[in-house]
Amino acid sequence: MVLLHLLRGAAREFNLTLQVAHLDHQIRPESAADAEFVASLCEKWQLPCQLGREDVPGLAKGSGLSLEMAARQARRKFLQVVADSFGCERIVLAHHRDDQAETFFLRLLRGTGISGLAAMRPLQGRWWRPLLGVSRRQILDYARQQGLRWVEDESNRDPAYLRNRLRQQIMPQLRDLNPQLDERLSVLCEQVQGEEDFWQQHLAQLLIALEVPALDGLRLDRALLLEQHPALRLRIYREALRRVRHDLQRIETSHLRAIDGLLLADRSQAQIDLPECWVARRYEQLWFRSVAPARLSGYDLPLPIPGQVDLPHGQTLQALVLAEQQGESAAVVEFSLAELNEPLRVRSWQPGDCFAPQGMAGRKRLKRYFSDERIELEERASIPLLVAGEKILWVIGRRRSRHARANLQAGPILRLELL
Repeated sequence: MVLLHLLRGAAREFNLTLQVAHLDHQIRPESAADAEFVASLCEKWQLPCQLGREDVPGLAKGSGLSLEMAARQARRKFLQVVADSFGCERIVLAHHRDDQAETFFLRLLRGTGISGLAAMRPLQGRWWRPLLGVSRRQILDYARQQGLRWVEDESNRDPAYLRNRLRQQIMPQLRDLNPQLDERLSVLCEQVQGEEDFWQQHLAQLLIALEVPALDGLRLDRALLLEQHPALRLRIYREALRRVRHDLQRIETSHLRAIDGLLLADRSQAQIDLPECWVARRYEQLWFRSVAPARLSGYDLPLPIPGQVDLPHGQTLQALVLAEQQGESAAVVEFSLAELNEPLRVRSWQPGDCFAPQGMAGRKRLKRYFSDERIELEERASIPLLVAGEKILWVIGRRRSRHARANLQAGPILRLELL
C-alpha cells in the first residue's frame, strides 16, 4: 500500500504509467476478500488493476515444491505475464530492509555461498525494489501519517514457515545484541553485490575461454577448469548453472561442491542430478543441461543381402554383392560372403559384448573399446553393430573385426557402406 501510494504520488512528476497486479494464491480463506480490497482501492484511486487466481496449494502438491516456493513461482509468472501484456518496463516490488535482513539469514541457514549473501538487489533486470533501504518501522510510520489502510496477511504469523520463525524469534534477539543489525546487514549486502558485479564481468570473459562448442547444452573444458583456483571454479559452476537453468533457485553450495567432485574424481564418466539441472563429466569436459539427454532404446534389425536398412539414428547401411574388392574406409568394409554362414543383423550395444578387432590378437570387451576411444555414454547407445549370430563383425563406422576378411579366392565380396 505504501509503495503504491508513493508511486501514485510520483507518477505525474516522473511521467509514470502504473498498472496494479494482484494474485490470489488461494492459501487462506480470506484471500478473495484481500483481492477485493485491492480492486476497490484501485477503483477509488483510478488505477487499472489486474487480478489473478492460482491454486498454489495444488501447485505445490503437484510439483513437489514447498508452499513458499510454489507461491513465489506462481506470483513471479503472473507478474511477468501482466507486465508483458501491458508493455511495462519495470515490475516494482515492496521488499524493505527488514526483508533483506531476513533473506540474508535464510540463505545463510540454507547453505548459500558468498554469492547468495548478496541477497536481494534494488534493481535486477526489470525487477525494481525502491524500498529496499527503508525499514518496516519507517513504512508503518508513513502509512499511519498518510492515513492508509492495509490488510495483514495472517500467514505471516504462522510459525510453520521458517521466515516467520526467524522474524518473530531470532531477529528480535539479534537486534537486542545490535540495534543497528539491519543497517549493518544492508551495507554488507551492498558490498557483496558490488563484488558480485565484478566477478560477473570476469566470469563472462572466462567462460568464453572455457566453453567447448556444443549443440546439446553447455560444455566446459576440464583441463582449463583444473587450472583455476578452487574458489573460482565454484563461481564458474554457479554461472554455468544460471545460464542453463535461467535462475539459481534451490542451488546450494553443496551442489557446487558435488560438481567439483565430478571434475576431480578418477571416474572419466559420471553424472549427478541437481534441482532442475543435470551435470555430467564426460572425459575432458563438464556438461551442463537442464535435463538429462535422452538415450536411444535398444534395436535389432535384419540386413537383407543385397539391400539396405535404415538405422534409428538417421543413417542407412547399404549391402552390395561385388565380384571384386574396391577398398575399405571408416564408412566402408568388405567381407568374404562365403564365410558368412548366418543371417546378418544390425543391433545396438549390449552389456558383455566382445569383438575381435582387426590388427590385434585376442578379443576385446566393447565397453573397454568405447572407453579407450573416449566414446561418451549417450553416444554408445547410438553406435550400430553388424553381427552374424553372436559374432560382432563391425562396430559400424568405427572399426571392423578380423572375421571373414575379403578374399577374391573365396568368391563374391559383400561390400557394406554407411550412408
